Amino acid sequence: MLGEKILALRKKQGLSQEKLGEQIGVTRQTISNWELNETSPNPEQLKLLSRSLNISIDELLDSDVKDVIINKVSNTEKLAGIIIKILKVIGIMLIAYIVLMALAVIIFTVSRV
Repeated sequence: MLGEKILALRKKQGLSQEKLGEQIGVTRQTISNWELNETSPNPEQLKLLSRSLNISIDELLDSDVKDVIINKVSNTEKLAGIIIKILKVIGIMLIAYIVLMALAVIIFTVSRV
């Protein structure tokens, strides 16, 4: 997550939350909120953050983008699985209906003879 990455990079640079906040123009509490994933930096803050931590914005956000994509793919696969199960049930019910109707026609025809 972004917050964990900010925390790790800040510590690697030997910066306190207060010092990093000064460099970016935000409070120590804002840095804390970012690191706890309670809030996220806006685009301008991301630019300043990437400069202060000597990392590109892409690298800073990379794991978050991967996580989002993985979650979306996982959710899509789950939804596809549910849809397939529903279609199987509908198919079975349709086949059962056709078989029962055929039996009813046969029974009706035989009983009339």
